[in-house]
Amino acid sequence: MALLEENKGSPGADEGETDSITKACILDGFTEVADTRDLICSLPQVHGDMRPREVTTQKFKLILDRYQDQPHLLDPHLGSLFSLLLEFVRNEKSELSLVHLSFQFLYFISKVRGFKRAMHRFPHEVADVLPVLNLLSQQDPKDCKTWETRYMLLLWLSMTCLNPFDFSRLDGILESGVGKPREPTMDRIMDIAKSYLCVVDSPRKAASLLVANFMTRPDVKQMCLGDFLDWSLTTISQTSDDSVTNVRVLDGVLQSLAKLFKHGKRDDLLQYAPVVLKCLQDKNFSGSSELLRKLIVKLSQRLGLTFLKPRLADWRYQRGSRSLAANLAMTKSAAPVTPEETPQEQEEYYDIPEEVESVIDHLLMGLRDKETIVRWSAAKGIGRLTGRLPKVLANEVVGAVLECFSFHETENAWHGGCLALAELGRRGLLMPSRLTEVVPLILKSLIYDKKRGTHSVGANVRDAACYVCWSFARAYEPKELKPYVNQIASSLLITAVFDRSINCRRAASAAFQENVGRQGTFPHGIGIVTTADYYAVGNLSNCYLKISVYIAAFPEYTQAMIDHLVDMKINHWDGVIRELATKALHNLTPQAPDYMATTVLPKLLTMAVGPDLQRRHGAILACGEVTYALYKEGRKSEREVVDLISPECVDALKSIHQKIQDRKRYRGFGGELMRLAICGLIEKLSLSKMPFKNDPVISGWQWILDNTIETLHLVSSKARDDILSAVVSALMALCEEYYQTETGQADAETQDVLVSRYINGLQSAQLLVRCGSALALGCLPAFMIHGKVEQIFEGLQQMCVVTQKDRTFSEARRDAIKSIAQVFVKAGVCANGTPDSCLCSENVNKVYELLLNSMSDYTTDSRGDIGAWVREAAMSSLRDLTLLISSSAPEVLTPDLVKCMMACLAQQAAEKIDRYRAHAGNIFVHLLHSTEPAVPHIPHREELLIIFPVETTTSLDWKAPSHAFQYITQLLGLPEYQYHTLLGLTVSVGGITESTVQFSSQSLFKFLRKIPDNAALEQFEEVLLKVFRDHLHNDRVCIPILKMLDQLLTMGCFEILTTQENHPFCMEILNLCKQCKKTKDPAKLRCCISVFCGLIQFQGDVRKKVWSQLLLLLCHSGCAIRQMAADQMYEMLVTYDDVVNPEVLGEIIELLSNTNWQSDLNTLRPLRNQICDWLEVPQPQLISKGPSPAS
Repeated sequence: MALLEENKGSPGADEGETDSITKACILDGFTEVADTRDLICSLPQVHGDMRPREVTTQKFKLILDRYQDQPHLLDPHLGSLFSLLLEFVRNEKSELSLVHLSFQFLYFISKVRGFKRAMHRFPHEVADVLPVLNLLSQQDPKDCKTWETRYMLLLWLSMTCLNPFDFSRLDGILESGVGKPREPTMDRIMDIAKSYLCVVDSPRKAASLLVANFMTRPDVKQMCLGDFLDWSLTTISQTSDDSVTNVRVLDGVLQSLAKLFKHGKRDDLLQYAPVVLKCLQDKNFSGSSELLRKLIVKLSQRLGLTFLKPRLADWRYQRGSRSLAANLAMTKSAAPVTPEETPQEQEEYYDIPEEVESVIDHLLMGLRDKETIVRWSAAKGIGRLTGRLPKVLANEVVGAVLECFSFHETENAWHGGCLALAELGRRGLLMPSRLTEVVPLILKSLIYDKKRGTHSVGANVRDAACYVCWSFARAYEPKELKPYVNQIASSLLITAVFDRSINCRRAASAAFQENVGRQGTFPHGIGIVTTADYYAVGNLSNCYLKISVYIAAFPEYTQAMIDHLVDMKINHWDGVIRELATKALHNLTPQAPDYMATTVLPKLLTMAVGPDLQRRHGAILACGEVTYALYKEGRKSEREVVDLISPECVDALKSIHQKIQDRKRYRGFGGELMRLAICGLIEKLSLSKMPFKNDPVISGWQWILDNTIETLHLVSSKARDDILSAVVSALMALCEEYYQTETGQADAETQDVLVSRYINGLQSAQLLVRCGSALALGCLPAFMIHGKVEQIFEGLQQMCVVTQKDRTFSEARRDAIKSIAQVFVKAGVCANGTPDSCLCSENVNKVYELLLNSMSDYTTDSRGDIGAWVREAAMSSLRDLTLLISSSAPEVLTPDLVKCMMACLAQQAAEKIDRYRAHAGNIFVHLLHSTEPAVPHIPHREELLIIFPVETTTSLDWKAPSHAFQYITQLLGLPEYQYHTLLGLTVSVGGITESTVQFSSQSLFKFLRKIPDNAALEQFEEVLLKVFRDHLHNDRVCIPILKMLDQLLTMGCFEILTTQENHPFCMEILNLCKQCKKTKDPAKLRCCISVFCGLIQFQGDVRKKVWSQLLLLLCHSGCAIRQMAADQMYEMLVTYDDVVNPEVLGEIIELLSNTNWQSDLNTLRPLRNQICDWLEVPQPQLISKGPSPAS
């Protein structure tokens, strides 16, 4: 919890995070022990073959990885697993690869269980020392493939060093093979340890443990300890940290020294500690890597502990019973022994070495280090050393730690200070008398947040402060923390609910839960813990908008939460947080309406016209939200909002826009935020029914809305959608409240001005002005468009026409389509009405024609299929209008309109883009199953209800190709839907997305195999040809249909036609492909070649004409096309070997495969003509002029 680094991500980064629910630990034993043993026993058979060895290794790792969370389940079986593997190692006949593989498996076990537990399973008898040492001596430290062997051997050797025997006994008087005295075992181990301390891989860590175990032996420390320390200090002094290799060397030496001073006896090491400390001070590692700095801090604290006698401070704070059950039951435990209760401290005074002061100074500097791992190690060192100091000196250390919380210190110092306080408190070294100083600092740390450019720092400080609160809950008796309970509880809940970082929210929730359980004094703790648990606080919006309301219902927390939002979150650097804070203030207003009206709102109004941009933005939004919340609160008691807030506040709300305009804050830097904020304020004040009717401020509000629409093209792309949405919402509320007369009609002058202005904006040269004007027309209330419906529709209709000049204005056409539906939904439907006032029989055809034509918008640009936005809007508009007409005047809908609409929806539901296929499919099924109202004149309703039963409205996943196409292809059997369904299906079958192509083609083939008779097949062929003819020059459809034809011919879907000569279907396909062949597009030519090769299976003149076309392509001007044609002809002849005279088949195949068809055309033409002669096809004649690229 306390090791969190700052989150420097983009604003609102939390929201992208998904909360993965961790599975409970349900394993009750090592159930795969038999499989594991089988894998180990199979090592002699697989070690020599790479593939079986890798398979066995992966299976072994996969089994062990399941126990990462419950490694203790391996304990009963570790001995047997180690015995099996070490049996291979000890066997002298084992090959070297088997030994390495056995050590690799041992490493996997130690990685899961931990090396400290695993190493104790190694046999460590006296007889094991020399074999292990000899085997380790044979290893190559530079072999990167066998590092696991060296790592485990070093751990094994370190275990043998724990045996209480003298190594000199192993030497005896034996001689080496050349007659010289053998090197002593002690020296061999020392040399190996030194060599492995300088390697670059993981054995370096094991070597440091070997040094610690080896050097602390009684026989070794007398002879080698001084020499090793001399070597270590020399290495440290003479090695610079300017290269990776040198850093690794220093890392190994420092690790070994840290472990040596950790495991060694104080009496043995005390004489060396000053020398080691002086070496570290002289070296000055302040500019080194974070790893070295962390090791220096770790070694320094070990040296400090060596200087101090091991003792348990008598003066430390000792809590009594720590039973959670006892705390929850509020039982009184025995009084703790505290210094305040001790009449005279029983403390042993002794001289503290001067070196301890320098060590503590170094640790205090480590608390300010820029890396978390260094600060964390320094904090633990502070806690350990303070526990051995007298009370007076310990108190000075605590005071020095508190200096980390100075206002001029960086966030690193605050973080380190929090970690140190948590360690001191956890160890009982932070006396209750210090809490008056500590608690205010921790409360500040819980809200520590400093802006740095486009992000902020301080998340790690807040996280560490939560750790402090967590440790205090376990360290102190409830009576010690009782004076601070409300402050700590409020601060923790504020962090748990309102912090931007998900880790901080969860840390605060955990700390609050710990305090509720350990202390038992936090107000309403159980209920809040249940609501604001670990998973609930993971969602930022849920925290601000729901959990905060629940917590604020308790009076102890209400005002603190409101004040925090106003003081800290309204001006937050992240715009998402500011907006959520304003919504939270809206939700919290019912908990304290008087406080909001008399204290919060005046404060917000002052901030709303202040100099700080972010504070001003948040305050303006908050003013609107709080005012609207007060309006809703007043309605409960039938009071107006002006009865709840003071006249000064009313005037201040009215003057916000004018003050911002006078100071020219709608322009330049921050103008986007101000426009967004003022639009939100206008909306909320209009909804609050503020008494501003006929006031000049309304004209000012209308001006800023219109000006924002006119200048949208000057707004950054990131903010455009938000600003446009805010303008539309504000305009709707403004018109609804201030432009309606007492009779319920619109003010005629205002109506004419607004409608004319926005209709003129539809013809603007700026895309965004068109979008804004269209949406503005769509949001106008019904009384504002009365008598203007036809005028508005004509303007929107004209904007929907695609011209070469504005073909890429898809966003404008999309918004126009949306507005058309909104206008007519508000105007209503009347069969006998007039086009100027409603949707009626006179204009319904025009409206549907426009929407249906919009469903054919396939405009593309560098962004892709931008016409899809228009199609999606058209589908939604058709749904809304159809349901409206069906409920009000179903006689307006003609069968032709419904037929065209359903057919177009079927086409879209068969296309390739998942999102729009799902949108169309859901609308299709919705209209089919709608009963209130029921849509009339749906073609083949009974058949459709069989294909799409009512449960498909919820169960059918249209976005999944595997699920959707098996339903949509059934529409091919219905004549009214066949053409449009096949048109949409063609794009999917001939697409490029693998899953879409696979499942759409499978469903199509399945449908064709189930065609009952030849008549149905002929009808399908006619529809297919019609689709081909209609889109012959439209590459969006033409290329996919060629790909689909290739698949159909390859799968034998038209095999029944191969027995008939010159079938009309085949001839027509050939003729259409010949027209496609005139293109210069290589992709289209490639598809034509594939179809030609598929048509070769048909008999009669078709085959000869196909040969002619293919042979022409063999000498195409494009070398890639020639090679492609030759390759596909070769594959075709191999597949359909009966289409050529067997006597010449071999020669043709050989010529096609051996010729380089990318060479010169003059060389290739004779070869092509030779194939013509063999096939008895007329040779193509070379013409000097002509458009054809082929010869």
